[in-house]
Amino acid sequence: MNRERLTREQAREQTRQRLLDASQIIFTKQGFIAGSVEEIVLAAGYTRGAFYSNFRSKQEVLIELLKRDHLAMQAGLHDLMQGQVTREDLEDRALLFYSHLYRDNKNFLLWVEAQLLASRDAHFRVIFNAFLREKLDQLTLHIREFSVRAGTPLPAETLALGLMALCNGVRFFYSINPQAVTGELAESVLAHFFSRVVFGRSMQVIEGATPVHLAGH
Repeated sequence: MNRERLTREQAREQTRQRLLDASQIIFTKQGFIAGSVEEIVLAAGYTRGAFYSNFRSKQEVLIELLKRDHLAMQAGLHDLMQGQVTREDLEDRALLFYSHLYRDNKNFLLWVEAQLLASRDAHFRVIFNAFLREKLDQLTLHIREFSVRAGTPLPAETLALGLMALCNGVRFFYSINPQAVTGELAESVLAHFFSRVVFGRSMQVIEGATPVHLAGH
């Protein structure tokens, strides 16, 4: 059977996605600074020319990886609102979605790399901050939509910033010390925040999740 021939646009997009996939692996394993273009193209099976015909720099690749992760997050938030569901269903969907975010260490490490780069590179900082502002604004819009659908007034802007900060903090501790901050504990922290602070309802402690002292770990 003859394999269907890719169009020029399809071939270019395939090359681009393979370079992004390889970059994600290299940046996650070695860090943004240590990971080189040579290692990226070797892992992807292309040449330096192929890299620079798709991206101007490693910084552009990092931003594209963050955008890809952001789009996936947006799709997940969009799915929360689909269908004719009750307020309780909406709350349960949001609770499940956010309480499992800590599991995505692969993409979270890319955000950490971007934050480190932004703290040292003024030019990248401008680009990254603009992207963060867009991310925060879109999350605020989702919270407002959720508030209308659920019939529950919520401080959207404040809550959006709080959610981003809380989720990032939990993912950070889970990434560096999963023995102390177990998956059960991470889910418990996120679920309790949503249940009590956002939704104003009580919740049973998740079995196996106990407080832990992080100092010294």
